[in-house]
Amino acid sequence: MIDLRSDTVTKPSDEMREKMLTALVGDDVYGEDPTVNELETYAAQLFGKEAALFVTSGTQGNQAAILSYTQPGQEIIMDNESHVFLYEGAATSAFAGVQSRTLAHRRGQIAIDDIEAAVRGEDIHFPETSLIWLENSHNRSGGSILPLTYIKEVYQLARSYHVPVHIDGARIFNASVASNIAIKEYAAYANSIQFCLSKGLGAPVGSVLVGDKAFIDRARKKRKMLGGGLRQAGVIAAPGLLALKSNVDRLTEDHENAKRLAKAIEQYTALKVVNKVETNIILVETSASENSSQEWLQIFKAKGILAVAFAPTVIRFTTHLDISKEDIDEVISTLKNL
Repeated sequence: MIDLRSDTVTKPSDEMREKMLTALVGDDVYGEDPTVNELETYAAQLFGKEAALFVTSGTQGNQAAILSYTQPGQEIIMDNESHVFLYEGAATSAFAGVQSRTLAHRRGQIAIDDIEAAVRGEDIHFPETSLIWLENSHNRSGGSILPLTYIKEVYQLARSYHVPVHIDGARIFNASVASNIAIKEYAAYANSIQFCLSKGLGAPVGSVLVGDKAFIDRARKKRKMLGGGLRQAGVIAAPGLLALKSNVDRLTEDHENAKRLAKAIEQYTALKVVNKVETNIILVETSASENSSQEWLQIFKAKGILAVAFAPTVIRFTTHLDISKEDIDEVISTLKNL
């Protein structure tokens, strides 16, 4: 199967497995795992932040951040299709006891005036605004990239109201490589960022949360509350460290493959690509064809191609480390035959 469902389906390379086998380990709850410590130090330096925290998943990293910034009864401003709102099991309300103020967006960008209007005043009827949330790249918009100028403007607005900014950067390296903007530049306009090792970078597990030392100290305790206080975690940190050091620049290949595939979908089928393909995600509208999205998924599966439904009439294709140029050639050949 050519698996284009997600960039989470990659398998660890032989080199990653070797790193897991030979990793130096210790008890990370005591701060004694040298591999985890190396990963956290490297990540913090890469992002230009004081500290970092290795977490089991992007969801755990996001929720640890929310718990570290907020108090029950407060409110977070975010777009109405953000991952933390749609795909994290209502953890924001269940664990932190805060509510989400969800606003309309365009390609992941909420209008600045709308953000400012949503910041709560002193009226006793209102919750306090405790956090502004961004997502870069933006999954539901097909991997769209938030412009650095926009992020800077949000950050400056947030500072004027003494509200922190967190970026869910699960695929921030895709955004960085595609836009040629250094990671440190994005990080300069956010109080904290969570990024995934297990998506575009191809590690088998894990994410990292970066920020200032006081924030990371709080988040470390919240991680423990969430069940993320691991022991000899170096065996899973080792492939993540390798991925972070070796698999960033090659993301360009995934982006090129996605653009080639998008062009072929438009050229050879009645399907319509509905997003501007900037990174590794293609969103395809099926309503103009004779088949539903579920029928298309079965057609593709019968031909050895896996994709995923993103809406009743939308399919998502995602390129990644385990998809080669030759795989894309094979998919394009299938499209021609169909």
